[in-house]
Amino acid sequence: MSLSVKIAIKYLMARKRQSLVSLSGIILGVSFFLTISATMQGSERDFINRLINNTAHIAITDEFRNPRIQPAQSYFKGAVEISNLRPLTEIRGIRGYKGVISYLRRDPNILAAASLKGQVLINFAGKDYGVNLNGMLPEEIGQVTTLGSYMKQGSLDNLIANQDGIIIGSELARKLSRRLGDNLTIIASTNQVRVFKIVGIFRTGRADFDNTQVYAGLKRVQALLNRPNRANAITIKLKDPYQAFKLASQVEHHIGYKSVSWQEASEDLLNTLMIRNIIMYTVVSAVLIVAAFGIYNVISTVVMEKHRDIAILKSMGFHAKDIQRIFLAQGIILAVLGCLMGLPLGSVLMYGMMQIEFKTPGSTEIIHMPMDWGWQQFAIAGGFALIAALFASLLPARKAALVRPIEILRGEI
Repeated sequence: MSLSVKIAIKYLMARKRQSLVSLSGIILGVSFFLTISATMQGSERDFINRLINNTAHIAITDEFRNPRIQPAQSYFKGAVEISNLRPLTEIRGIRGYKGVISYLRRDPNILAAASLKGQVLINFAGKDYGVNLNGMLPEEIGQVTTLGSYMKQGSLDNLIANQDGIIIGSELARKLSRRLGDNLTIIASTNQVRVFKIVGIFRTGRADFDNTQVYAGLKRVQALLNRPNRANAITIKLKDPYQAFKLASQVEHHIGYKSVSWQEASEDLLNTLMIRNIIMYTVVSAVLIVAAFGIYNVISTVVMEKHRDIAILKSMGFHAKDIQRIFLAQGIILAVLGCLMGLPLGSVLMYGMMQIEFKTPGSTEIIHMPMDWGWQQFAIAGGFALIAALFASLLPARKAALVRPIEILRGEI
């Protein structure tokens, strides 16, 4: 142990009460910083993971980001005034969707599946219930969705064995009092009616999803909606979901249809998370800054009381940098001790908060408070405490280094 550190410890011990108060502030500041930071980052990571797992990484629809120019407008180009244009009504869908799927599957990092989606009515006991019908090839549903992991009764393979099969959510099954093997009468907007057999029931824990989404084979849905050989959506899953934004732009440029990445679809939510993190770090940083003022007060008081000692040390050959190092060491010692005690205390608080159970609005799933136990959270909390303590002790340390021993010792004579 160097002489500077020994002197720093001696000065801290000379004012035990103030040192303990400052140390307590650092301990609480570090523990609260760690707990709040881990909670916020854990909830953000959990939200993004759920978003990535439960939605398409890229969703291609039969829409165009910019509307097409009408033929009359492209021909005349303002030469005459045209009004009451009636564009040709055509069956909507992605033209040549099979070719698009083949193009996408050239990349081994891409899983793509076409689907036909539409709103239909389920007629039961004289009442009509609106749901979103998703038609997909049964063998592809499990490739681009996580529906298979949420199956409570039946399985996705049942759609292959039963061409008139349908898979519904647990909330919808409860509302309709339907069970596995029962029939459902579905009415399309084309007034076509078809009877499907329930071959699977899933439960994601999201009440809105479990209540409104149903899945059936692509061919049967095309027939029901009177859209033969049509698909109005393509779902893409990537090995690296964070490449979705870049790839979506490339795909849209190539095929023309609107391609939306999960980042673009959830842009408002992601921006809200970023703003929340800025506010959170500002608030918890203020706690540590207040604790750092305690260190500043302790060291400033020691400097004022130890003018004579400082003068003697300088007369014995200590340089200004040596004196400055002594008082900087005091701040660092308090910060290190605060981290060594505050980080374990923060871990205990984190573990305690993880035991809290709650339900989120619109969900039937009981979840625990998510926490980020990554080493980065501990490093950020400890690093910020050390930096705050270093800056808090810098000013009084420089003041001590500027003490002139001749003036101090002359007053003692």
